[in-house]
Amino acid sequence: MGTATGTPSMAKRAASSALMGSAVEYYDFTLFATASALFLGPVFFAPLGTGAATMAAFLTFGSAFVARPLGAVLFGHLGDRVGRRAALIWSVTVMGASTTAIGLLPGYAAIGTTAPILLLVLRLLQGLSAGGEQAGSNALSLEHAPATERNRYAAWTMQGTSLGTLLGKLAFLFVVWLPQPTLLAWGWRLPFLVAGPLMLVALVIRRSVIEPPVFTDLAASGGLVRAPVTRVLSRHGRQVLAVAVGTLFAVGGAALNVYGLSFATSRGTSAGSYLAMISVVTALGLVLQPLWARLSDRVGRRPVFIGSCLAAAVLYFAYLPALGSGNLLLVGLGSAAMMTAWTAANATSAAWFAELFPTEVRYSGAALGGQAGMIVVGFAPAIMTSLEPAGWLAVAGFGAGCLLLAATAAWLTAETYTRPLTPAGSRNGR
Repeated sequence: MGTATGTPSMAKRAASSALMGSAVEYYDFTLFATASALFLGPVFFAPLGTGAATMAAFLTFGSAFVARPLGAVLFGHLGDRVGRRAALIWSVTVMGASTTAIGLLPGYAAIGTTAPILLLVLRLLQGLSAGGEQAGSNALSLEHAPATERNRYAAWTMQGTSLGTLLGKLAFLFVVWLPQPTLLAWGWRLPFLVAGPLMLVALVIRRSVIEPPVFTDLAASGGLVRAPVTRVLSRHGRQVLAVAVGTLFAVGGAALNVYGLSFATSRGTSAGSYLAMISVVTALGLVLQPLWARLSDRVGRRPVFIGSCLAAAVLYFAYLPALGSGNLLLVGLGSAAMMTAWTAANATSAAWFAELFPTEVRYSGAALGGQAGMIVVGFAPAIMTSLEPAGWLAVAGFGAGCLLLAATAAWLTAETYTRPLTPAGSRNGR
């Protein structure tokens, strides 16, 4: 089948493309998450009252995750039929354009119920585009990478998610100190308007990447399939399920970046202080993820992923009390501990999910499974908020339960770090 990987220079370029594309996706994701906790309620759902408006904002945030499986089907089909590069160019374009449009959208006071309806539509477009972004970036980087360093290169997608999260936090950190009336009038919009220039940078890099040899060899041999989603569900349903359940590890990230902000600020921590603290903690994740990725290239995906999920599940029961203490030092220590444990699963998932599938359905399989699991992740902040009346133990139990399910999925799934990427090799050991 020819060479299974690309040249070193193209592998680095593919990793850079993954970094920037995922950074745009998660910059946009973080903006909406942060704005949901702080601003979108009073701007778009004011007639509902404070508590209900925040819940409506969280539900709008979660709605994107319902659209993500459709995006996985759409972009997965394009990526497995036409090429990874074409699908990724479209996904980042739709994401950047819809996020910029949110920054220009009038609020309820200006156009009434049309405002929340348009907000929902734009959020669904964000979800549609995100449905194919991460899986495609992982596939592109993985297929260009040296055989013994696949997670090292694929993890640049997850570095992009952390970088985008950090940039999103910093963007709001610069505006959150404005007077509240100014924030609600126009200040919250400024970070959303930055999405357009970031999208253009990602497009320039992404257009410079060629398709990986393992994909072009498959296309040249006539190995592409007409209906990748049908093929992956009929022949690789177990792997799709494993990815879907494994993706529940991301509830840890939802707690750190979405729910944590709302919970901590409702118990005495200022929004600015929390954003500054979580920005430092997110930078810690950027340092740790390459180390976890290198470790998984040496010892395997399963031990690193399972260990991470188990550690983060236990830490939930210390993280939640720290978060509600109102003591910024305790909030920071709890968040740093959770980030340290959780980033190992985040980094390892990039290679593990993609390696579970053969080349002809790699994009579709990883995208479909991942986005099915992300439906739960997307609504996790709303679920956690609804559990608060039952006490913090109920909230922690939900988060820990999701991580334990993800660990179980990895335990029941075969190791992949030495598995060849060629279609025949990928099918061995299913």
